Amino acid sequence: MKQIKILGSGCAKCKRLAEYAELAAKELGQPYELAKITDITQIMGFSVMSTPALVIDGQVKSVGKSLSVAEIKVLLA
Repeated sequence: MKQIKILGSGCAKCKRLAEYAELAAKELGQPYELAKITDITQIMGFSVMSTPALVIDGQVKSVGKSLSVAEIKVLLA
């Protein structure tokens, strides 16, 4: 099961990234668990200084931009 985390304040870009990450995982048919992290202390624990950020299985994969569904699929595969 993929552990997907979206790090951010809950802004429009963060919400879009979460939506796209969920869609990408569903399209790949992968079981996943999605968590949205908005606490600044937890976000800083990932050494992320810009949001939104995408974390997959504990590794930061993207920082400061909202990826497309296709881009997220590549990261999940």
